[in-house]
Amino acid sequence: MGGLYRLAWPLLRLLDAETAHRLSIEVLRTGLLRTPATDPPRLACRLWGLDFANPIGIAAGYDKDAEVPDALLGLGFGYAEVGSVTPRPQAGNPRPRLFRLIEDQAVINRMGFNNQGLERLAERLEARQHRGIVGVNLGANRDSEDRIADYVSGLKRLQDVADYLVVNVSSPNTPGLRDLQAEEVLAELLDRLLAARTTAVPLLLKLSPDLTEGEPEAIAEVVLARPVDGLIISNTTLARDGLVSRQRGQQGGLSGAPLWASSTALLTHFHRLCGGRLPLIGVGGVASGRQAYAKIRAGASLVQLYTALVYQGPGLVGRIKRELAALLEADGFATLSEAVGVDAGPAGS
Repeated sequence: MGGLYRLAWPLLRLLDAETAHRLSIEVLRTGLLRTPATDPPRLACRLWGLDFANPIGIAAGYDKDAEVPDALLGLGFGYAEVGSVTPRPQAGNPRPRLFRLIEDQAVINRMGFNNQGLERLAERLEARQHRGIVGVNLGANRDSEDRIADYVSGLKRLQDVADYLVVNVSSPNTPGLRDLQAEEVLAELLDRLLAARTTAVPLLLKLSPDLTEGEPEAIAEVVLARPVDGLIISNTTLARDGLVSRQRGQQGGLSGAPLWASSTALLTHFHRLCGGRLPLIGVGGVASGRQAYAKIRAGASLVQLYTALVYQGPGLVGRIKRELAALLEADGFATLSEAVGVDAGPAGS
């Protein structure tokens, strides 16, 4: 599969990034891209009452409308996260809005939560024929007068059909959305969501890598005072340090290799702040099994990727799993959970 992708890559580069993305969705829809399940037992883990065959997931943003979650699982992912979804359909920002930064192994997007809306996504999940863990990333409509109400409506509609839900308050592409990370507003948001939750669906919060001094501590205090089930660290960044690609000046969120260091440092920080009491999902710059392992050792119980697939293709998933299993074995870890946070240091450090 990897060789086929390397042959196709020069052709895909002739297409604009969003058209190539759409084409990949259509190819997955055919069911032709599948990888036999080869998950070493030491990669298995259990969180929130869910059994993950491996810790590698596809991040939100790829399959916004839950068109191909089972095809993604068929590539070897341990779970898939679809969305972001908003209550009402919205077109997102004008095109072009997705840009490859090839020299930086990165992508800039300013999609703006383009999606077909909550009801369409819910119907697709209800119609699924296959088993496998699928979470949903919740967003708010750009023109909403009550964005917290948007998240509440997403939770109410999806809590019976999603394996977990993610509150995305960290996208840089919806003006004012990141303001929901402020301490008092975040507390209100979580309180309203938790009051509306009537099932055992895990509720996670996805955070920005661009938090300023004191913000991680305030967020951790809010989250730990409530029955929130986990954090995803992190979303895309507005930072542009060290980029060389000609597209580096595009507005939007940056993902891929340049996000690796800052997202992993923030992951470590939150593992310490939370004292290991809250499961974390590490995302940002993962392009190898060694990097996935570093996220786990920094405090992640699960890992996600997306941008690296643009450059390495779907064969990357199997390579990461093989390398990760070998690294765990080499370091004497019988299970993945034994390695979580071993490099993060003690709480409060």
